[in-house]
Amino acid sequence: MKKTIFIILVSALLLPGLTARAQEDADTPQEVKAKKSRSASRVFTGFSGGMMLHGGYLFAQDPTQVFSNTGLGSLDYVKKLPKDGFCMGLGGTLRAHFINHIHLGAEGFVSTMPLMKTGSNVRTGWGGVMCDFYTDWGKVRPLIGLTVGGGSMKRLFVPDAPTVTSADSETSYNASYTKTPFFLLDPYIGMEIGLTGHIALIIRIDYMLPFGTSKSKLTPNVDWGNFMSPRATN
Repeated sequence: MKKTIFIILVSALLLPGLTARAQEDADTPQEVKAKKSRSASRVFTGFSGGMMLHGGYLFAQDPTQVFSNTGLGSLDYVKKLPKDGFCMGLGGTLRAHFINHIHLGAEGFVSTMPLMKTGSNVRTGWGGVMCDFYTDWGKVRPLIGLTVGGGSMKRLFVPDAPTVTSADSETSYNASYTKTPFFLLDPYIGMEIGLTGHIALIIRIDYMLPFGTSKSKLTPNVDWGNFMSPRATN
């Protein structure tokens, strides 16, 4: 008896969805156009979300800005350290759609730049509120927008060899870890390509503009010449 009731309830839940899809398939082109017109007249027109892969390139003027550490070693050693590299990570977004031309929502990402094969890395996490404007060109939807939020950059330096002090024969491992918080503006452009009625592929290019604070733990005398070299601002 319980099994029969369960089957009836599941069927009742599935039937409206199947019926709606059948009706949608049976609509004439004129009826489909009329439905789109009615949808465009509404303020809230739906929502979307999903996961996104992130890739980028970070660079600095010299290695001390990468690791935010003035005690990396001798000048000859520092010159051989990396000052740029590719980063990659994962993120996600959730968006509400308004008047068929505006996305408003939130997003967040974590991206890591591995360095030196010693465990050294620069890991950046950020997120915030996003808003973009879009239009429809068939299955392609170009968009332009801005994310406003914040995050932090974690810089881990692990030397590839210990430093030996000849005077007293002491060995030191000059590892360092610095966490730098920042406020973020992230303008972007991109396009959304419809693959099916409910699945789309988003391709986006952005340029992150971070701003530091005077309380950040930063190497002195560096500036926001690029993303990897912040300046403590008043």
